[in-house]
Amino acid sequence: MELNEMIEIGILLDYYKPLLTEKQKKYLVDYFEEDLSLTEIAEMNEVSRQAVYDNIKRGCKILRDYEDKLNFYKKDRKLYKELVNLRKNFTKANLDKIIEKMS
Repeated sequence: MELNEMIEIGILLDYYKPLLTEKQKKYLVDYFEEDLSLTEIAEMNEVSRQAVYDNIKRGCKILRDYEDKLNFYKKDRKLYKELVNLRKNFTKANLDKIIEKMS
């Protein structure tokens, strides 16, 4: 998995972790947050390395599906960019536009 994908999944995990099953959550957290290898996770859970790989792959797809449907990360990034722009060009009118978009 490339670095960009690792970062993407780590971010999506922050947003959608509560929506995962306990097993999906455990494997993804161990892999992406605790930086454990597939082998280490497999040994800890007494399953095959392939089972861990399959669960992580499926969990990543689920996280991406949630983002495709809910767009929480995308919306947060858009709001962040608007706020950065507002900092550079603050006016009450610009602030009101951002607030209006959010309601």
